[in-house]
Amino acid sequence: MADGARISRVLILGASVVSIGLLLSESGVAQTADAQPAGRASERAKQAKRKPAKPKGEQEAAAPVMNARAQIGAVTVQSLDTITVAASKTEERAIDALAPVSVVTLEQIQGLQPNRLSDIFYNVPGVSFQERGDDPSTVINIRGLQDFGRVAVVVDGARQNYQRTGHNANGSFFLDPELVGGVDVVRGPTANIYGSGAIGGVVSFRTKDIQDVVRPGERWGVDMTGSYGTNKDRGLGSIFGGVRVNPDVDVFGGALYRTQANYKDGNGTEIGNTGNEIAGGLMKLTVRPADGHEVKLGGIFQDYQYSIGQENRGPTTTAAPLATIAGSSVYASDVKNYTGTLTWKYSRPEDMLWDWNFSLYGNRTDNDQIKTYNNRITTGGGVCTLANPGNNISGCVGDRRSYVLDTIGVDVNNTTRFNFGDWSNALTYGFDAFQDDVTTSDGRGNSNITTPGGLRTVSGGFAQLRNNYSTWLEVISAIRYDRYDLHSATAGVNSGGDRFSPKITVGVTPVVGFTPYVSYAEGYRAPSITETLIAGGHATGGGPALFVCPDGTSGLFCFLPNPGLRPEVGKNKEVGVNLKYDGIFTAADSFRGKINVFRNDVSDYIDLVPSTPVRVPPFGSFSQFYQYQNIAQARIEGVEFETLYDTGLWYLGIAGHVMRGKNLQNNVGLATITPTKVTTTAGVRLLDRTLILAVQWASFSANNDLPAGYLPSTAYDLVNLYLTWNATKDITFTASVDNLLNQYYRPYAIPGSSTDGTTQNDVLFSSPGPGTVYKAGLKIHFGGA
Repeated sequence: MADGARISRVLILGASVVSIGLLLSESGVAQTADAQPAGRASERAKQAKRKPAKPKGEQEAAAPVMNARAQIGAVTVQSLDTITVAASKTEERAIDALAPVSVVTLEQIQGLQPNRLSDIFYNVPGVSFQERGDDPSTVINIRGLQDFGRVAVVVDGARQNYQRTGHNANGSFFLDPELVGGVDVVRGPTANIYGSGAIGGVVSFRTKDIQDVVRPGERWGVDMTGSYGTNKDRGLGSIFGGVRVNPDVDVFGGALYRTQANYKDGNGTEIGNTGNEIAGGLMKLTVRPADGHEVKLGGIFQDYQYSIGQENRGPTTTAAPLATIAGSSVYASDVKNYTGTLTWKYSRPEDMLWDWNFSLYGNRTDNDQIKTYNNRITTGGGVCTLANPGNNISGCVGDRRSYVLDTIGVDVNNTTRFNFGDWSNALTYGFDAFQDDVTTSDGRGNSNITTPGGLRTVSGGFAQLRNNYSTWLEVISAIRYDRYDLHSATAGVNSGGDRFSPKITVGVTPVVGFTPYVSYAEGYRAPSITETLIAGGHATGGGPALFVCPDGTSGLFCFLPNPGLRPEVGKNKEVGVNLKYDGIFTAADSFRGKINVFRNDVSDYIDLVPSTPVRVPPFGSFSQFYQYQNIAQARIEGVEFETLYDTGLWYLGIAGHVMRGKNLQNNVGLATITPTKVTTTAGVRLLDRTLILAVQWASFSANNDLPAGYLPSTAYDLVNLYLTWNATKDITFTASVDNLLNQYYRPYAIPGSSTDGTTQNDVLFSSPGPGTVYKAGLKIHFGGA
């Protein structure tokens, strides 16, 4: 009944968008616009889209890229030609940015038919994912850095800081790919002006908006999409629509519903609890109150229903096979994610002093869980009785726990432009701040210890000067100030710190199309609430307690808080080259490429460190304490490349990376380093470019340079096939085959148990990706003037 009500609400939300569009289009909306003087209406529309004069390095980017997404059959624009602001807060094409920037467009996302966000990043170098099949949240790793905000993830400018500690990555977020209109990725701390903490990089998601659905010349438009996939019973339905009420007001919204059953890996093994249901929607209202001003109010809601955890694989009444068959407790999870944003942008072509953006946002992730299965090797199914008290790691069947993270934030910046002789200059300056409020509730279990509650406030300001001399020299210099304050009344902890982080980039263009650059940038990441405050005994799961902890609790081992934990500082050195050539062999062909070499030295890198093992007769030797500590330094270095040659009729692209990372204190590899990846994509456009056929081959190596006790990831090759057919200007058919070779693969290393060295089987059981998946979809467009 609850599921039906939830789905109904989502469908009603989507249908309301269509109703608004039809109602307004038929009830005199056109008359409202026509009642204005023709010159004023057209001028307001132009003013809303104009950008002010920019330095030479930005002039090419000033002309908007044709919205091929809204014009079925239009020539596809190379993604590296897409406008981005992620690296420098000023508009530029990704190919021109003196930074390791990649863009994923809506066209690419729709052609890939992704089931989860990680499906759209195969072509992006330096990016990987540490995900569980039984958890639909997304965990992004950039250049071997993840967890606790090392990668800043923003959705429509709102930071996604959710974190829950368990047998999973320490940092994840919830976003369905059907809501996404485009993604900008900046690797490394080169985007330190974008926000605090991003020593690994920034991933900026833009959700769909009116320009993605309503085509030029239309006043209203609606896109309806449906798809089905095998392995197993993957279904998606969505509706998005918008209306231009008049040149000064836009209304847009949409809804989706996605479901799937448990999938099988490449070996034919069903992965437990990989089925889920997702419902979501968004609404946006855009108002242009005066020339150059645009105010946008947006809201996103998502509801995820799934079960996380793995049951035992074998007899549960004998302890003999425990090491090989033990899974974990299972929780029925209901995650609700809310994001609200208010942005106010101003720019006018004649105004060189002001070009500013104000953003206010709030995000809540509320994860409510009910225990449905207890993995104790005993009879009784985990139901709490006097004879069977349940599993003290996580309570008894029927017990509830919840994790809530509220984030509020603000981001304000402005660009002032001025010329001096042959120098064109842009000064960008701003301020940003956010506050995380973590609340964990677990009446009988262990979650209050492993994910402690607390309050953290992080703020900063920056100034960036971008200088362009003639057409051949560009210099970007920046300084950022960061401050954080962390507070927990229950733990009696108050800590904080601050720092200035510099950045300098120099690029030259000795000949057209060839732009080498060098860059040095620093980033600053404040310790998280969990890293600082985690304290108490890790529960035994039903066995004997091995240690008594300083706070009086007992368990298999003891977590120790560290209020003196120092922030991490990333110092990144980078050399890169941008390649941009048109008309190489024919008048219509083009080549784009970005190649870079980097080394990121992270001072005071934070890691979970065990104490020296001690004997605990008759069980063996074990570490009594685990504490997040600063190690002297970690070093991550590598090469990244992204290229695409496009003739218009066919295209070929190669992208990938090679990297390594070390804990320089003990010369042991970092467990989260991304294995070598090379992705080759080739495609052909037929039938007057209405039919696109593509093949993608992603080859991954295994990372064997790991701390003791880790099971390496597998080396594997994924071959995917894609078809997009624009049958008419309003009907698009898509089909794809994922993992054509039915490969078994585990994309990341599996940690060992903290007590006996055995593999954490719940992670091992849930980490393999799906085997072969066949998918087909249909999109229908409605619209009118």
